Order: sequence, then C-alpha cells, then structure tokens
Amino acid sequence: MKCAVISFTRNGGKLNQILCRKLSEAGYPSRGCSIPKYAQPPELPSLQEPLKDWTGRMFREADALIFIGACGIAVRSIAPFVQDKKTDPAVLVIDEQGKFVISLLSGHLGGANALAEEAARILDAEPVITTATDRQGKFAVDVFAKENGLAILEMDLAKEVSARIVDGRKVGIFSEFPMDGELPGELEPQEPVPVGICISLSDTVQPFPKTLHLVPRIVTAGIGCRKGVPKEQIRTRLEQALGQAGVSEKALCRIASIDLKAGEPGILELCRECGIPFETFTAEELKAVPGTFTTSAFVKDTTGVDNVCERSAVLAGGRLIEKKHAGAGVTIALAAGEWRAKF
Repeated sequence: MKCAVISFTRNGGKLNQILCRKLSEAGYPSRGCSIPKYAQPPELPSLQEPLKDWTGRMFREADALIFIGACGIAVRSIAPFVQDKKTDPAVLVIDEQGKFVISLLSGHLGGANALAEEAARILDAEPVITTATDRQGKFAVDVFAKENGLAILEMDLAKEVSARIVDGRKVGIFSEFPMDGELPGELEPQEPVPVGICISLSDTVQPFPKTLHLVPRIVTAGIGCRKGVPKEQIRTRLEQALGQAGVSEKALCRIASIDLKAGEPGILELCRECGIPFETFTAEELKAVPGTFTTSAFVKDTTGVDNVCERSAVLAGGRLIEKKHAGAGVTIALAAGEWRAKF
C-alpha cells in the first residue's frame, strides 16, 4: 500500500518525516512532501505543483493520501476526484500535533480504517473510525470480501447487508466453498432470511430473495489463437466459455498461454481491459503438465505442444473446470484454484 503524505506547518513537517519513515518500516511505502515554506529537503521535499494537481495525481498513483492538517483542506482537495468506493484511495487526516488520526475516505475497501489504526499506533494517537460496523464490532461484508480476494457484484445490496447487520437483523450466508473459522453471529447459514450472501463462481445462483454475490477471483483462462486475432473475437469466445461454465467474468484472475503468444496484441489488450495479468509458459513446461487434454496435431506441429489452452490454464490456475472451446481462430479453457473462505 503506497502512501502519499503532505503537511502544511512546521510541526506537521516533523510529524510527516516520522510517519513516512515508520510507515515504510511497517510495510507501507510512504513518501512525504510539504508546502514550500516548511519543506526540509531532501528528507521532506517541497510541493512543486498546486495542491489540487498533486491530489489528483496521487488519486491515480497512490493507494492512500494522508493530509497532516485541517479536515477542511483535505475535503476541499479531494472533492473533485472522489468517484467510487471500489476505486477511490484511502484518505486520512492527522492533526499537526499528532493526537488524532481520522479515517476520512474508503475505510473498508480502500483500507483507510486499517491504515488509520496503524498510523495511530505509530504516533501513539487516537484513531477516529466512524464506520458503523467497526464502531459496533460487527461483521463487515466489504472487509471480508477484501481480505478473502472476493469481488462484490452488487454494491448497493452490500450497503443493505451492512444496514441490516447494524440494525441487529440476521443476514443469510451460502457458500459453494469450504468456510474456515468461526462464523460471525450476524450471519445465518440455515434459517430462511430475505437477504443473504452467496459465495460462488456464478453470478446466477440465487439462494435468497435478495442475494449479494461474492465471487472468488481464482479462475484462469487458458487461451490459444491465430496470430493477429482481434481482441473482440477473443472476448466473444471467452464470454461463451464463461457462460457455458456458469462462471462470472469477475472470477477471472489471469490469462495464460504459450510464450509464443507473449506479444499477441489481442490477448494483451483483453488483459488490460479486464485488469488482469498475462502469464506465459514454454512448450516444454506445458508438455510436462500432468493430465488428459484435448489434443491437436496441428497445434503440436505449430507450437511443439499438443494443447495450449487447457495445459496453460491448468499450469497457471489449478483444476480444469471447462475444457477447450474452439472457434473463429481462438481456443479457450478454464481452470480454478483451490480456495476457502476465512472468517
């Protein structure tokens, strides 16, 4: 979690340097700066651009912004850039005396609450957390999702789940995966309830009248294709394979193929669009994958291995859950890794 820290006074500058050093030591790489009047280069460089421009840039480049100064400065600075709790960075405000650390934005998904606790520990300060589930010590579905690598498919329904929990009402839980640890008391795995959480690779399973889908990001798409196949053609085949397997696109964590395709424009563009990495293997690595696969003499003559999509999916992702789909110059297979929910 990369942190960008800014201060506006002499005392704030001293605090800035201490915080950056200790946060970095604690595993939060941090870089600080100050308004020119109180800069102390090289340890505390001077702000070289308008505060609004710095804030906008840090919204794109950093995982967390920490303002050492007044809340008003922070609020006015971030206001033009706040968009969505799923993508906004964490924002903290610390008073220049270092007595209070306020989690201002993206407390759960952005990690502001946890960062505020850590910063408060470092500074021997009081963390100010206003999120209702945190204040009441109750189950928070967005925190659970983040800690378990789950995609939340219906954010509005996630708010309703949290509201029910804060109000003391039960929320259902259904999982197609093993669950480790003690189930929170707010969750009901057996009795029928109107609102519940479903942990599944599918976004169509509906165990409750109102179902919040949490999808583990554990599926790898193994892809083979002719040279120059456009991204749209690959995406169409991928969507067909996912639909056939009953798997949400949000379950995808990577695309895999043979190293001959490392520079394939259509696959690279699709990975950028989906925000997932592209992993490739040599023919020798793919040939060594154990299992029974759909073979092709043409593919073997061309690449040196009898199957690219299934073998690369299994090698990168685990168990084959959807065998080879072929058409329009594209082959796709799906594999899923082992996963367990942890409470």
